Formats: sequence, C-alpha cells, structure tokens
Amino acid sequence: MSVFFLGVGIVVVAYFLLRIYVSGARCKSKAKLDGKTVIVTGSNTGIGRETAVDLARRGARVILACRSQSRGEAALTIVKRIASQNIDLASQDNSHFFYLFKGQISVYLQGRTEDGLGLMFEVNHLGHFLLTHLLLDRLKECGPSRVVNVSSMLHQHGNLDFNVFNTHKEFGAGDSLMDVMKVYSHSKLCNVLFTHELAKRLQGTNVTCYSLHPGVINTELTRHYSKVLKMVLKPIIRLFSKDLEAGAQTTLYCAVQEGIEGLSGRYFSDCAVKEVQPKARDNAVAKKLWELSEKLCDLS
Repeated sequence: MSVFFLGVGIVVVAYFLLRIYVSGARCKSKAKLDGKTVIVTGSNTGIGRETAVDLARRGARVILACRSQSRGEAALTIVKRIASQNIDLASQDNSHFFYLFKGQISVYLQGRTEDGLGLMFEVNHLGHFLLTHLLLDRLKECGPSRVVNVSSMLHQHGNLDFNVFNTHKEFGAGDSLMDVMKVYSHSKLCNVLFTHELAKRLQGTNVTCYSLHPGVINTELTRHYSKVLKMVLKPIIRLFSKDLEAGAQTTLYCAVQEGIEGLSGRYFSDCAVKEVQPKARDNAVAKKLWELSEKLCDLS
C-alpha cells in the first residue's frame, strides 16, 4: 500500500511540476495605460478577451474587434464585469466593438473567402495587415505606440512559396490534418515576416512592433474538428496547454513592458525575445509578402 501511495504522490508532484512549466513566464510590468486606446482583435473569447480585460484594468480605452454584433456585445459585458473595479462604467466610451475585415480574427480551417483567397491567409494575415495599414498614421500621431502580432511557434514549419500562392491563392492546399497544419503554419510565418518588414518601415518613428508565440493554449481553434478527434485531443491539450490567463502573458508583455523599444520587429515567447530561423527574417521574402499584401488590399 505504501508503494501505491508513493507512486500516486510521484504522479501528483510530476503533474504540478508540468503545469508550472507549461504555464510559462508572466508579464510583471505594472504599467498603466490611462489615456491610451487599444484595439484587441479576437477579443470576444480566449486569450484575446483575457488580454482585453488586463488592458482595461490598466486604464486603457479598449476597443474589442469581434466578428459579430452578438458576440461582441457578450464580450463587452464580460470585460466590463471582470474589469469593473478599474474602469468607469458610467462612460460608454471605455469599451466598444467593431467589425474587422469580413469575418473571424484567427482560424485553423481550410476554406475560401468571398475574395477567393485562402481562408487562413486572409483571416490570419491579410486582415491584420490591412488594419495595421489603416491605423499607421494615427499610431504615429499618438506615439509612442505599439503593434503586437500573435503568431505561433508553428511558423517554424511554414514556407512561403509564391508560385503556389499564384495557383491556389493560398500558400498551401489540401484538406488532410497535415495539410491544414501546414497552411496554418504558413499564415503564422506571414505574421512574423510582416512584423519584421513593418519594423524596418517604422524606423525613425515612435511606433514599434513585435510578434510572438503565446504558448499552446486550449482555445476555440479546434472547434471545427470532428467530435471523435476532439475527444482524443481534449485530455492531451488540457495537460500540455496553458490556461487563458497564462496564454495572454506574452501578448501583454509585448504591449506594455518598458524598455523593449529597441527590440522592434523581433519575436517573443514566454515574455522573452527569441531567435528565429533565417526564413523568418528573410528581407527579400518579407518585402515580397508586403508587396503582395498591398496589391491584394488595393493599396499599391
């Protein structure tokens, strides 16, 4: 019996040590954001909403960028309730929502948009590229300002083949699990390269930008999986993923941490700057992606 309890004890300790490791670093900045306006995309759920709550508590005027009016209103109610001790609920201008670029904010799903583009390319990259472009003049006027792009460690498995894009209007094709993961990885590489190029174009301004891996998060990205696959993945994801609060920490770090202005254009994980592979800082590819994005958004 003593051996049994010893075994159980070891498993319990190992579990909690694993959870501590998985939770990762935390943003320790106490920076206040009074007088600042923050737009948080994907803020109706998951780490986007968690980020919005924290920024509202810091005194920011938070704009929730959501894909539907009903979900936006629901998120607004939740954010106000959780952060109510620090924001003036008598003012209707502290938080509100708006629609962003024809749909969702981040997806892990093959498909086509109304524009005929790959769903993950348009939603995960192009929409954010366009939003950033539309806000750049205002960001410069109101500096110091920051642009934070949530990417993923899966960008390491991405590859931007522009010949493939010319054929498929997406950097990959196929509907198998591996195909979908590859296309998602391509879109996340776009996030890192976009940030890299943006930083070069923002030199000499008071605007900085950062990309990041939030960690493995138990979010709604798997909502399109089959019920059987969800059942298989659920215990694994729960064991090895961060909760939403932990998952928002690197985003918050890049948004508010003092003293990282000199790291504009860099990639972060666990609240620290990380080196990326050469393909994720390739100047020629980043420039070509920028020019393609401008053309698709009718900006060139």
